[in-house]
Amino acid sequence: MALTGIQIYKLLPKTNCTDCGFPTCLAFAMKLAAKQVELSACPHASEASKVELAESSAPPIRLVRVAANGHAVEVGNEVVLFRHEKTFYHKPGVFVRVHDDLSAQAMQEKVVPAGNYAVNYVGRALMLDGFAIESASDDPAAFATAVKTVHAVNKHPLILMSRDTAVITAGLQAGAGERPLIHAADAQNWQAMAALAKAYGAALAVTADSLAGLAELTTNINAAGVEDLVLDVGRHDPAASLMYSTQIRRLALKKNFRPLGYPLIVFPGAAGDVAVESMLAAQAIVKYAGFIVLDHFAPEIAYPLLVLRENIYTDPQKPIQVQPGLYEINTPKPGDPLLVTTNFSITYFSVVNEVESAGLPAWLLVADAEGMSVLTAWAAGNFDAECIARDMKRFNVAERITHRQIVIPGHVAVISGELEEELPGWDVRVGPREAVNLPGFMRQAL
Repeated sequence: MALTGIQIYKLLPKTNCTDCGFPTCLAFAMKLAAKQVELSACPHASEASKVELAESSAPPIRLVRVAANGHAVEVGNEVVLFRHEKTFYHKPGVFVRVHDDLSAQAMQEKVVPAGNYAVNYVGRALMLDGFAIESASDDPAAFATAVKTVHAVNKHPLILMSRDTAVITAGLQAGAGERPLIHAADAQNWQAMAALAKAYGAALAVTADSLAGLAELTTNINAAGVEDLVLDVGRHDPAASLMYSTQIRRLALKKNFRPLGYPLIVFPGAAGDVAVESMLAAQAIVKYAGFIVLDHFAPEIAYPLLVLRENIYTDPQKPIQVQPGLYEINTPKPGDPLLVTTNFSITYFSVVNEVESAGLPAWLLVADAEGMSVLTAWAAGNFDAECIARDMKRFNVAERITHRQIVIPGHVAVISGELEEELPGWDVRVGPREAVNLPGFMRQAL
């Protein structure tokens, strides 16, 4: 039974030391009861208190990890229903399903393009997370061969899919040294599947046709010593999938119902239509999947899903930003133009893309503006003459170029005079307001 904030407070040191980041122990206790912090944030809690507080400090949704060869997918451990309440932390893993009745060549033709797919999105590499291998043959030897075939051309985590324990055993043995996800334990095979998951240190997906059935299975499997579980609600139409996913999330977060406090796995491809599959996958990213298994891969399918995932799992209170520094565009020489902008990623890539595509060499000073856009940073006092001058010195700009001319964004033309005072001997030029006009400005004015 979860403890209230007052009950938790009684077990804390009550020193109000603020080492946890909160002004009082009572404030920390209330956050702990709401599952918004972890007990480890209090460095002074006694061991006896930690034991009593174990249930209240445990995350409402268990963190489950699958891994292989240095690649890992961690899902779960979320504490809010809506990302604007705080943020979502652990992105759902996007997997592609292959069947063991395919020929080795056909399997590789599907796995290699999906495994190699990567795209740069505002400085972040977007890619798929692994593969789900499903037994269509019910033959342990064929399944083991499929696991080896996939593993030979891609080293990402695997989901092993069969209700037959002999088939799963063959797959586990073929992929020794990995930490896969086994799919799936049901009311008939859960004891044997739990034994396999425990023996191989694998995570285990649980499936049932009702929430009550899922809760009963997770309770039994937990008692058998397997804690890393994933829930499969077995619903593939949009309405039912959304309803069950939301109910499970609410029960875990609002009611602290431990038997359903696990990540979800969904199979959008089971809908049988590529368009519906994409729609279900997008819905699953938002509400509230941990593992998403696609049946089809194509760049035009993967890209919007991965971008959506990136946007949903970006902290809405922290803008996406790039590392401040002096960047080179098109291999500039010391005499080429020097531009300056903020480290808001969209601003940075807008400038880089326009200048780079025009084939113009340039230096780009990306000033530390706490990830804000040009006008926002200027209004907040994070992109003024003093800030630019400070980063000019910090990144040794004067030592890398031979001229003394700097181009500032047109939106902050007002700081040009102040910047010349901060940088004696420099000629401050006011560039265009929009990045799209930079190439023309550089050709005519520089």
